[in-house]
Amino acid sequence: MTVLICGAGVAGLTLGLSLQQVGVPFRIIEAIAELRPLGFGINLQPHAVRELYDLGLKSKLDRVGLRTERIAYFNSRGQEIWSEPRGVEAGYLYPQYSIHRGGLQMMLHETLLERCGPSAILAGAKVSEWYETPRGLEVVLTDRKFGFELDRLRGSVLVACDGARSSIRKTVFPDQGAPNWRRTMMWRGVSHGPRFLGGRTMTISGEKGLKFVAYPIGNKGRDQSFIHWIADTAVALHPDQDGQGLGGHGKIEDVLPSFEDWHFDWLDVPELIRSSETLWEWPLTDRDPMPSWTEGRIALLGDAAHSMYPIGSNGASQGILDARVMARELSQLGENAHALQSYDEIRREAVNEIILANRGEGPDAVLDAVAERAPNGFEDIDDVMSVSERRHFSDHYKEATGLTVEEVNAQPSIIGPIGKTPVIGPSGD
Repeated sequence: MTVLICGAGVAGLTLGLSLQQVGVPFRIIEAIAELRPLGFGINLQPHAVRELYDLGLKSKLDRVGLRTERIAYFNSRGQEIWSEPRGVEAGYLYPQYSIHRGGLQMMLHETLLERCGPSAILAGAKVSEWYETPRGLEVVLTDRKFGFELDRLRGSVLVACDGARSSIRKTVFPDQGAPNWRRTMMWRGVSHGPRFLGGRTMTISGEKGLKFVAYPIGNKGRDQSFIHWIADTAVALHPDQDGQGLGGHGKIEDVLPSFEDWHFDWLDVPELIRSSETLWEWPLTDRDPMPSWTEGRIALLGDAAHSMYPIGSNGASQGILDARVMARELSQLGENAHALQSYDEIRREAVNEIILANRGEGPDAVLDAVAERAPNGFEDIDDVMSVSERRHFSDHYKEATGLTVEEVNAQPSIIGPIGKTPVIGPSGD
């Protein structure tokens, strides 16, 4: 029978491509009638990049993203606190990419259609109900806008890849409650501006409650970059705002005053904010680690299973790893609840540890430590904090999340390169 996938985001599309690689029939159900390249910048860690390379996507990743070479931390005056190489420059066998999420999603979408044909994705349909059958599940599809029934599909299992506000998770696990809001708002924008710090450096400046992240996600001409930026500011809890909002278009005047004086010699932060082509605001939320991602023939995957604070550049990468493990287990154990449970046992505890590590600010905690010791800046960072102490924040996070160079390089591919396994397209039932 067919594996039914709810959601054509990065995780759902990666799962579809992975199932096609291992010869498991699937169908993706997407509520949006026509996908568009929405979103902002994300980072893909080397272990996730390895899996996308195994799917034959190396050249396409290089076309839509940049190989990140360095990460650097600064205080609110633009003074460097700590920096270190990333990706291949740090010794990993695979690079790290900074990439527009929408660009990545559309690349995966186009690749899936090329390999599987247009029937692989049923767009404009929402999964509203499902019923157990002797062989699997029957899923009821409805029109997203008007709610009338469109169709019914039969499948062996249902995998929810429908994001941080998953409707399937809410139905299957109703006791999970609302997301946790840290009383911080994020403003996200994409601008183009002068290339800075070599053009392949991710930067994080400030401290908790007043933080600015900026990194290039593409080149524009000889000396300009497309730059994704995130501005975090602490806000009071309003009676009508509990962190559950989907976010919306932001206003420059709401975020600019907090960063008006952040004119660094390597980046003009207020000018970057003013020149944003798009601006959105989002409450900074996560969800408590779940005791299970599966219920019978239904499983959660990606953000639906483990919505986390966007700290440490781990969210999208974990969804990709989820998809590869899920595909392998379905291939080896069959399209059944046992395979879903095996995926759960392999992935859940490790990812739950990342959720908790991100709550402790991850490697960004070095910013808070330096701000506490030197609130007015410094002449020499070594007088504020030793090199070994600064390095500890990064090393500790890598150890806690399985991202050390040694651990990542020692891990075998989850499935292996494409072409070494049987390949068939999706099918309906």
